[in-house]
Amino acid sequence: MRAGGPGEPVLTGSVPLTREFFDRPGHEVAPDLLGRVLVHGPVSVRITEVEAYGVPGEDPASHTYRGRTPRNAVMFGPPGHLYVYFTYGMHFCANIVCLPEGVGSGVLLRAGEVVSGAEVARTRRTAGASRTVAARDLARGPARLAVALDFTREHDGLDVCPPGPAGAPAPAGPPGPAGVLGGDPPGAEAIRSGPRTGVSSAREIPWRFWIDGDPTVSPYRPHVPRRR
Repeated sequence: MRAGGPGEPVLTGSVPLTREFFDRPGHEVAPDLLGRVLVHGPVSVRITEVEAYGVPGEDPASHTYRGRTPRNAVMFGPPGHLYVYFTYGMHFCANIVCLPEGVGSGVLLRAGEVVSGAEVARTRRTAGASRTVAARDLARGPARLAVALDFTREHDGLDVCPPGPAGAPAPAGPPGPAGVLGGDPPGAEAIRSGPRTGVSSAREIPWRFWIDGDPTVSPYRPHVPRRR
């Protein structure tokens, strides 16, 4: 069990998810991640929105579509590791690798609710600027979530699963510097799905999943081609 700061809730469901949880297709793992709690150091985020990305040669929106590269190599590694990439020349985004080693699939962490370490997350988000960030916006969107949890390219490949042999029971509490706790998943009736945000290919695949009515879910934005 991990307690929040002053005025923050105490986290429930403190047993970490094991590697077997992530050793499945991304579109199966994604809705099951909703309501789970991602922990990195002093900040914990309850996941409220995710997007699944498929395997090489099948999902043109996935970073692995054309095969392994130095940038996406972690996605071809074992499940349960972070794949962190830099985009638009300014943002980091974090995914969790799915399926067995060598396949290349994952789930993008799109948004969440900061449930502990809110002041740390707020300091990271403002970075010394004279502005405030509402609680709902601390991790609302993939780039904001990465900032709140302090994920950068150096965390590419970070293991979020507990150590030990496959099938061994997971100990209570986060497994080291990062982990995904069981949390309090919503019922199936509270989960919605739809097109992925901002992708130019395979836009009709409904692999974006979110908790219906949660204020931390980011707004849907279709892909808009850039003008030259």
